[in-house]
Amino acid sequence: MDFNLLQSVRDLFTPDLVNQTATQLGESSTNVSKAVTGGIPVVLAGLIHRAESGHAADVLNTATEAASTNANLSAGSLVNNLSSTATGTSWLNSIFGNRVGGIASALGSYAGIKNTSIQSLLGLIAPVVLTLLGRHARENNLTANGLSSFLSNQKAAVMSALPAGLNVGNLLGVPMEGAGERLRDAGTAMRNTVSDAAPRRNLLWPILIGLAVILLIYLLSRGCNHKADTTTTTDTTTTTSAAPTPAPVTADTGRATTTVKLPDGTELNAYRGGIEDQLVACLNDAACKAGKDKWFDFDNINFETGSSKLTGNSQTQINNLAAILKAYPKAVVKIGGYTDKTGNEASNQKLSEARAKAVDGALKTAGVPAKQLVAPEGYGSKLAKAPATASDEERRADRRISVQLREK
Repeated sequence: MDFNLLQSVRDLFTPDLVNQTATQLGESSTNVSKAVTGGIPVVLAGLIHRAESGHAADVLNTATEAASTNANLSAGSLVNNLSSTATGTSWLNSIFGNRVGGIASALGSYAGIKNTSIQSLLGLIAPVVLTLLGRHARENNLTANGLSSFLSNQKAAVMSALPAGLNVGNLLGVPMEGAGERLRDAGTAMRNTVSDAAPRRNLLWPILIGLAVILLIYLLSRGCNHKADTTTTTDTTTTTSAAPTPAPVTADTGRATTTVKLPDGTELNAYRGGIEDQLVACLNDAACKAGKDKWFDFDNINFETGSSKLTGNSQTQINNLAAILKAYPKAVVKIGGYTDKTGNEASNQKLSEARAKAVDGALKTAGVPAKQLVAPEGYGSKLAKAPATASDEERRADRRISVQLREK
């Protein structure tokens, strides 16, 4: 599986993390979310431009340094030090040089947040991007040329992720590819066609103008429809209440969130199709049978690298599962831990067990009765599917914490 750098960075900036960042910066979560949406591809586009401009070796050195400095990278831990992002700012300068101020100003105006806030936010995004890039380069033994080739392959996805309303193309040194720019280019090309054809075929004027109008209307309608598809989602679930069901929204990570309703009236904010969504659906469905084969994977539980210490942003999903078990007092679950095949098998077994126990302990601390928890267990790398030589992206699915629904 190819490593998608853009998506990997987005995955770290969960809705929880965005909210924490907004609180620390004194900004609204909506505006910080917008800044993150634009800021991630802006930083990536800057790196791509720098690598393609003959500075791939510098990019590789900076990324390698970031990967070594942030050996235990956690976006959650970085946000705790948001007020002191001097290193991140230094790396930001290495990417954009004297254009940092202009880029920050444009991004801040686009997102509607203060210049100091956007500087801090970019100082947070830069080390995350560079660290993930550095890890990928290290794991795949990339040379400067190899890194440049990798970034060039990521370019299409990164450029398409740049918001059309964010005008930083000149500052980045790369062309913007938003709908507005495509529309303007199409209009210019059509005007040139009309102008060139006029001396030779005056009768074509009305036809060409009509085609130009049709094309512009078509492009505009495509842009509007696309925007509607990506920013609004209608919840078609029928309810007996007169109040409308809250519509799910799209998170900056690229994953949609939804409201999971529990029998006791509690409403959980969770990923659509995530563990909360799946588990509650099973508990409500008589046809869904509990048992030793009924497992659900956590999708927002993280640990510090090489340890069983839960990161701060993991608490949201811990609390969500605790709320579910409280609402379904007959439910009994077991926590299972897994690792990938890298490293020593005995060490993997020990680490997976420690992590399973950490989650089990966190659930008890959150108020889950011991009678609803079967003793946790670590399975190490016994059930891992990807070989130790596979890419980090391929091995990611093997490093997980899961919930077994034993009784319901």
